[in-house]
Amino acid sequence: MNAPAAKISRAERVQQIVSPGGIAAWLVEDYAVPLIAMDFSFEGGGAQDPQGKAGAASLLAGLLDEGAGDLDSEAFQRALDDHAIRLNFSAERDEFAGHLQSLSRHADKAFELMALALNAPRFDAEPFARVRAQLNAALKRESTEPDSMAAQAWRRTAWAGHPYSRSARGELGEIDAVTRDDLVDLRRRMLARDTLKIAVVGAIDSATLARHLEALFTGLPAKAELSPVAEVEIQGLGQRIVVDFDVPQANIRFGRPGLARRDPDYIAGLVVNHILGGGAFTSRLWQEVREKRGLTYSVFSTLATAEHSPSFIGATSTKNERAAESLNVIEAECARLAAEGPTSDELDKAKKYLVGSYALRFDTSTKIAGHLLQLQREGFDAAYLDRRNAEVEAVTLEDARRVARRLIGDAKLLVAVVGRPEGLSERAAS
Repeated sequence: MNAPAAKISRAERVQQIVSPGGIAAWLVEDYAVPLIAMDFSFEGGGAQDPQGKAGAASLLAGLLDEGAGDLDSEAFQRALDDHAIRLNFSAERDEFAGHLQSLSRHADKAFELMALALNAPRFDAEPFARVRAQLNAALKRESTEPDSMAAQAWRRTAWAGHPYSRSARGELGEIDAVTRDDLVDLRRRMLARDTLKIAVVGAIDSATLARHLEALFTGLPAKAELSPVAEVEIQGLGQRIVVDFDVPQANIRFGRPGLARRDPDYIAGLVVNHILGGGAFTSRLWQEVREKRGLTYSVFSTLATAEHSPSFIGATSTKNERAAESLNVIEAECARLAAEGPTSDELDKAKKYLVGSYALRFDTSTKIAGHLLQLQREGFDAAYLDRRNAEVEAVTLEDARRVARRLIGDAKLLVAVVGRPEGLSERAAS
């Protein structure tokens, strides 16, 4: 009889290195293909946009690779293209992130260009105006896209008066107020070593990476100067917002408070959400709203772990004349799950899916780097890579039923609808 195969440890592959200047990173060496993927982030993002200038962080992200050092925008982009280097930056709600991908033979050039972008961005007038115009154009498109409009209406009620009420990408009418000095100041305050997290995967050894980390990051400020962002509860539970818009379908966004990523109940909440609306083709919402009644093409729910206000949110779209029915089914399924909890069969299938699908986060170097960065941002150590599936498997039926009651509670949802839904009207919070 053959002995059982040894369980593969993902955590054992993660090296935790520190450069001579104190820059820490997680590294997975992998020489199967001659590629290097690097993900990194700083605390901050759109929540740090100056008052009345929503979109400053997005504009900063769009401009860091539009000229740096002695290279203007055209020359910088040509250098990236000539060496097949992918470099981009993004501003989310609570983080400012960067991604680098390069062939190992061009690693020196890739790190050189990234160092310029981080430490010596130019913010020249032409790319400044061009990138700002691109952001404005995207925001204008979103202002007439029903799904984006529903998300905006939901966000502005849920987090009224809080930075989260603004789009992380910016707000029409505010990006034009952002100046070059605003970007210089935001970069100085936000891109600092004390909140920096780094993950690297690919054909590079620890000594070489440590040398590059020195050039990339030691010139940044030691400490960030972030504006405090308050904790905030989601408001408007029980309220329905209807935005009149002449389209044949009603776009529905719904939600309520969720679970923080480090909450002891989060993993059980992940299982519960998979049963309700997170499992494509198998979830209760999919079966009840789409399969049994044909009300929609797609419906989902998810746990969003914004740092200062985690949420449980979902969305669907349906014909205006069936919007009320669709929402009634969604609310009824939420209430039923909160009252009764899942069945043992639902729990077993959800856990098997969540355990089995975890491997899909590790099938490319880019995915691995992104997941390692996410774990660091969430405050986990590398050993969590080996613990995660065990935590999912440990969720009991009692856990799931208790957390369903906690997560969904009285099933009061904040709902935003864009369209001309028949049988649905504005309703105040109850």
